[in-house]
Amino acid sequence: MDYQKAAKDVLAAIGGKENVVSAAHCATRLRLVIADNKKVNKQALENGEGVKGVFEAQGQLQIIFGTGIVNKVFDAFVKEGGITAGSKEDVKAAAAQKGNWFQRFIKTLGDIFVPIIPAIVASGFLMGIMDALNFMNNNGFAHIDTGSSIYVFATLFANTAYTFLPILIAYSAAKVFGGNPYLGAVIGMIMIHPNLQNAWTVATDGVQTMQPVFGGLYEIPLVGYQGHVIPVMIAVWLMCFIEKRLHKVVPPMFDLFVTPLVSVFVTGYLTLAAIGPVFTTIETHIINGIQWLIAIPFGLGSFVMGGLYATTVVSGIHHMYTIIDLGQLGTYGLTYWLPLASAANVAQGAAALAVALRTRDKKLKSMALPASLSAFMGITEPAIFGVNLRFLRPFIAGSIGGACGALYASIVGLGATGTGVTGIFGILLHLHRPVQYIIAMLIAAAVAFVLSWLFGLKPEQIQPQTAPAAPQQSSESTPAVEAVPKAAEIANDLTITAPLTGNAVSLTETGDETFAQEVLGPGIAIEPTVGKVVAPCDAIISAQMGHAVGLSCDNGAELLIHVGVDTVELGGKCFTGSVTEGQRVKAGDTLLTFDMDGIRAAGYKTITAIIVTNGEDFASVDRHFGTVQVGDQLLTLRR
Repeated sequence: MDYQKAAKDVLAAIGGKENVVSAAHCATRLRLVIADNKKVNKQALENGEGVKGVFEAQGQLQIIFGTGIVNKVFDAFVKEGGITAGSKEDVKAAAAQKGNWFQRFIKTLGDIFVPIIPAIVASGFLMGIMDALNFMNNNGFAHIDTGSSIYVFATLFANTAYTFLPILIAYSAAKVFGGNPYLGAVIGMIMIHPNLQNAWTVATDGVQTMQPVFGGLYEIPLVGYQGHVIPVMIAVWLMCFIEKRLHKVVPPMFDLFVTPLVSVFVTGYLTLAAIGPVFTTIETHIINGIQWLIAIPFGLGSFVMGGLYATTVVSGIHHMYTIIDLGQLGTYGLTYWLPLASAANVAQGAAALAVALRTRDKKLKSMALPASLSAFMGITEPAIFGVNLRFLRPFIAGSIGGACGALYASIVGLGATGTGVTGIFGILLHLHRPVQYIIAMLIAAAVAFVLSWLFGLKPEQIQPQTAPAAPQQSSESTPAVEAVPKAAEIANDLTITAPLTGNAVSLTETGDETFAQEVLGPGIAIEPTVGKVVAPCDAIISAQMGHAVGLSCDNGAELLIHVGVDTVELGGKCFTGSVTEGQRVKAGDTLLTFDMDGIRAAGYKTITAIIVTNGEDFASVDRHFGTVQVGDQLLTLRR
C-alpha cells in the first residue's frame, strides 16, 4: 500500500490542511475534527487508497484503515499536511468545542446517563419480573410464596435504583461537570434525606410540612426529590461551579475543609430553597407535555414521534430521552415513551433485514444481516448508518414501520417498568403486558419489512456488482501457464484460541458499527470476566495502542484485539501494556491487563473484539460462542 498516496487522498478529500482542526489516530482509524464539513467529499474519501470505511461520530470524522496501517497513514498525513499531531484527548476536546450549544448539551446528557444505565436496567428488569409474578399469582396462573426470602428481597431490590436515583445522577453529573463526585453524591443524598417528607406519600397522607426560607421571604415544602432528574443535575452543576472557584481562591492549607463545607452547604440550601421547587415545576410541565403528546386521540402524537425517532438517533438527540423515561417512571410508575423507541428500533432492523434478503450483492448482504440482528437487540446504529441511510428508502420504510408500531402501543396504553433496553430484550420491561408489546413490535417490523422489500432498493442495487469479463484468448496465442496455488490455498484450516476469559458473543453486541459490520474483518467478541489479554498464538506484535493490540501470527492470521468500545478516549488509563511493537510473543504470553471496574466506572464497555483483519484470505470463519477460558477454541479460519 502507498501510505503517501493514502495521506494525499485524505487531505484532498477533506478540503486540505486548512480544514483540519485537530488530528489523531487510534488502533484502526484516523480521528479528525473538521472546521467545515461542507468541504468534505465523503465519496472521494471512501474511494481513497486503503480506506475501509468513513463515518462521523462524536463530532469527529473517522476514517477506517485498520490496525498496522493507520499509524503509517497518520505519520504520512501529518508530514504531508504540516499538521501537528494531537492526542485523542485533544481531538475529543476539539470536537466538543466545535459543536453548538445544543449539541454540547445533548452530549453532556449522554455523558451523565450512559454510565448509570446498567443500574437502571437491572432495577427495571427486576420490576418487570416482579410485576409478572404478581399478575400470575393474583390471577391463579401460579402460586408464589410471597413470604419467601427470595420474593421479599427481590421486591426490596426491584426499585432500589429508582428510589436512590438522585444519588446516582448526582455522582455521575459531578464527574462530568468536573467536581468531586463524592460531594455530588452528598447533594443527591440531601435531596432524598429521610427527614424530608417522601414525595410519594404526601398526597396519601394529606399533610404538607412547610419551611420558611431566606429570612421568611417565602415558604417551600419539605419534600424529597425521589424520581426527579432535572433539579439534581442543576444542583450538582451549581455545586461544581462553586467548588472549582473556591479551589482557586482558598489558600491550600484551608482548602481541604473550607471548600467541601462551603460547596455542600451553599448548594444544599439553595437547592432546597429555590432550585428544587423551581426546576421540579419545570420538569413536571415537560413530563405532562410529553404525556399529552402521547395521549393525543387515536395515537396520532405517538405515530409522529415513532416515525421521527430514528431521525433523532441520527442527530444524537435521543440521548435526552432518558430524562423523559425517568421522569415518567417517577410520575406514573411506567414510561410510555420507551415502547415508542422499541417500535422504531425494531422497525429499522426489519428494514435492514429486508435489504439483506432482497439483495444479491454478497458484500451488502453480509453487512445488512448482522446489522439488522443488532437493531432487533436494540442497537440500531449499524442498521441505520451502515444500511438504511445509505439507500434512504429502507430508512423511510423503517420510520413508517416505527410510526405504526408506536401508534398501536399508544392506543393500548403500553408502558415499560424501566428504561435503557429496547428491541427483543425490551420485553423484560413489559412483562406485565407482554402480548401487547409483542404485537406492537410485530406491527412495526412487518410494515417496515414489507415496505423495504417492495421499495427499499432500486433494481440496479439488488444485483451484485460484477467485474467485467476477461477477454477470450485466441487458440493461436501462447498456451496459458497453469496457475500455481498460493500457500494460503493449500494450507490447513487455522484455529484461533481465546485470548481472554469470558463469554463469547457476536460482534453486533459490541454496539460499534465498525466491528458489527465487520468493516475491519470477521471475528467475535468476548465479554471478559478477567482483565487480562494473552497471545492466542505465536506472533509478532504489529501494533500496540494501550487498549488494543495487533498481531501478525505465525500461522498466517492477522489479528486485532480491541478491549472495550471507544476506550481510546481513556488515553491509556486503566490499561497496562506488557509488549511493544515488533516484539515476538509466544502463545499464552501476557499482552496487556486492564481494570474492568475502572473502565466501566468511566462509562465504557469492556466487551473485547477479536478481529481477523486479513479475513479475505479465508473462505469462511467459524465462531464458537459461549463461555470460554484462555486457550479454548474461539475461531476456525477455513481456507
